[in-house]
Amino acid sequence: MEEYRIPEGLYYTKEHIWVRIENDVATIGITDYGQHQLGDVVFVDLPELGREVESGEVIASVESVKAVSEIYSPVTGKIIAINEDLANDPSVINSDPYGDGWIADIQMKDLSEVEDLMTAEDYKAYLEELEKEEEF
Repeated sequence: MEEYRIPEGLYYTKEHIWVRIENDVATIGITDYGQHQLGDVVFVDLPELGREVESGEVIASVESVKAVSEIYSPVTGKIIAINEDLANDPSVINSDPYGDGWIADIQMKDLSEVEDLMTAEDYKAYLEELEKEEEF
């Protein structure tokens, strides 16, 4: 299996979104695996600032040379910041997915939603399962 960066201390979704939680704010972005699957990101349709979102709701989309992928909110809350820099340079999602490639900050309504997310260890196991399925 190819080695993807899966930083400890973050949470992950099956849709390849990472989540960093500080107090009640969830910063989200696309995982290293997710950006590899997408290929070169050429456009990001950013979420709307101030919008109330539900966990699982589509909040943005990312266009790559291969496809357009929807970004699902991993938590319920209000979008309080968006990464405007992605409008000018969406490729930063490929070069720095866990840093400057972040997409949005969401002020969480319900901190217990964290329990629905995967830890780094869980996500790594999930990717290993995906890789096994692809071998067949």
